Formats: sequence, C-alpha cells, structure tokens
Amino acid sequence: MTQRPKAARLVVTAGHGQRVLLVRRRRDGLWALPGGKRNGGSESLKKCLSREIKEELPHLRLRKCHLWKKVRSVNGISGRRMSDAIYFTRGAKGNLTIGDRREIDKAEWRRPWKLKLTPTSRYILSRLLSEGFLKR
Repeated sequence: MTQRPKAARLVVTAGHGQRVLLVRRRRDGLWALPGGKRNGGSESLKKCLSREIKEELPHLRLRKCHLWKKVRSVNGISGRRMSDAIYFTRGAKGNLTIGDRREIDKAEWRRPWKLKLTPTSRYILSRLLSEGFLKR
C-alpha cells in the first residue's frame, strides 16, 4: 500500500510567475510555502491544505488549486525526507492578514531566489523553476 503524503503545500504565483506567496516562520525566520501537516490519517490532503490556509491566512481567497505533484523523496539540499503534496494556483484575492501569529509573523508576495527558504520550499521552487512554472 502506498503511503499518502504527510503534508500539503501551496504554490501561488503572481506577476507572470516571478513572485510567489510565502510566509515567514516565527521560530527560525525562514520563508516557506504556506501549508502544513495533515491532522490524523483520515484528513484528506485537500482538506489539510484548506484548513492550513484558513489558519495561516484567513482572508485569502484562492483560485482553484490543482495538485501538481506528490513529492516523496530525500531533499537533495537538506538531506531530509520529504512527503508532501504540492498544489498550484495562479493568483489569489484578499489581504495577507496573519491568522496564527505564534507560527508565522509575515506573509508577502516575493521573488524567492535570494531569501532564506526552508529546505523543502527551496527544493519545490527549484523544481517548479526547472519545469517552467516559475521565472527568475
């Protein structure tokens, strides 16, 4: 039996794929793609993503999200195991008001390439860049 990914991440692009929605984690100051881990084995990946976005950015309204890939491998950058479902959409509406300030302290549309990103976010964004979904 194939094990389902443990987390769901969202890639939202703007500015013709040059800017990405990122959140900054309070605990270490690293920028990351919004999303997070599933609650228990019964929560679907789509429900996990929806819940995490509502917790982190409650006023954000997304266009339809599509599953891009399920990534289950060892991160070539950090050496850590990854088990994520990556969803993709172009654009969103609403304010980037932070919902859970204990977890994240900032949300912005950024060009991610010179930021201190989490290893998983850097890996995912690098893959999207190489496949033409993002531009530098």
